[in-house]
Amino acid sequence: MNKIKIVCAYLYFFLCQCVIASEQPDIQRAIVYSDGLPVSEYLVSEKYDGVRAIWKDGKLLTKTGKRIVAPTWFTEVLPKDIWLDGELWSGRNEFEFIQSTVLSQTPNNKKWQRIRYKIFDAPNYTQAFFLRAQEYTNLIERINARHIQAVNQLPMFSRNELMLMLNEYVEQGAEGLILHKKEAFFRDGRSDSIVKLKPYMDAEAKVIGYVAGKGRNLGKMGSLIVQMASGVVFKVGSGFTDSERDNPPQIGETITFKYHGVTKNAVPKFASFLRIRETE
Repeated sequence: MNKIKIVCAYLYFFLCQCVIASEQPDIQRAIVYSDGLPVSEYLVSEKYDGVRAIWKDGKLLTKTGKRIVAPTWFTEVLPKDIWLDGELWSGRNEFEFIQSTVLSQTPNNKKWQRIRYKIFDAPNYTQAFFLRAQEYTNLIERINARHIQAVNQLPMFSRNELMLMLNEYVEQGAEGLILHKKEAFFRDGRSDSIVKLKPYMDAEAKVIGYVAGKGRNLGKMGSLIVQMASGVVFKVGSGFTDSERDNPPQIGETITFKYHGVTKNAVPKFASFLRIRETE
C-alpha cells in the first residue's frame, strides 16, 4: 500500500509539472547591445520598465507562465484568439508600483486604472517582425481602448542616430531602448532578433550577507554581500533608499543591480542596487 501511495504521489507531481510547463509561453529574450550591430536592420522603441505580460489563449501570463489576475474590464477587450507580447506599465520610474499592482492575486481596481498594456509584438511563426508590428498596430487601433497601447517602432539608420535617441530618452527618465530586427521571424529564447540598449549594464545576484552601516547609516544596513551565478562574491553598497536600508532584501532573495564594466577578476564595477527581482 505504501508503494502505491508513493507511486501515486510521484505521478501527481509529474502531472502538475507538465501542467505548469504547458502554461509557460514561448517568448523572445533580448541580448545586450554591442558595437558593430547593423542598426539599420532594426526597428527601435523605448524599453519599458514594467512587468512582461503575454496574452495567449485568453490568459494574461508572466514570462514564466504564471497567471496575472487582472480586472475583467482590463482583458475583456482583447480577442481570445490573438497572441500578444508586451509590458504592463504605468510610467517611468514606477516599477515598484507596477509590480505590486499586477502581481497581486487580488486586483485593486483603482490601481489597475493606471496600468497600460504596451504591446510590442504579436507573435507568430510565419511573419517577419515588421509585418507583426503592423498587425498589432492595426489590431489595437480597432480595439480602441485607452489602456491597450501599441508601442511605436522607429527605423534607425546609424549608430550615432541611435545614441542620440538613447540619450534623449534616458534624460526623460526612460530605462533604455529595445531593438527588434525587422526581418526576423519569431523564435523562443535569446537571440539577436531583440537587443536591449541601456546607459549601463545590469545583472542579478543572490543576497548572502550584510555589512553594518557606518556614519549616517549607523544602525542600518551598509552594504549587501551578494553572489552571482558565476560564483563571484562582492558588495553592493549604493542605490538604496533609507527605507531599503532599514528593511533590506532578505538573505536568499535575488536582486538586480547596475554596473559599469568588470574588473580583471570579473567583479562588477560601481555596482548599485536597482530592485529586488520580481517574483513571477
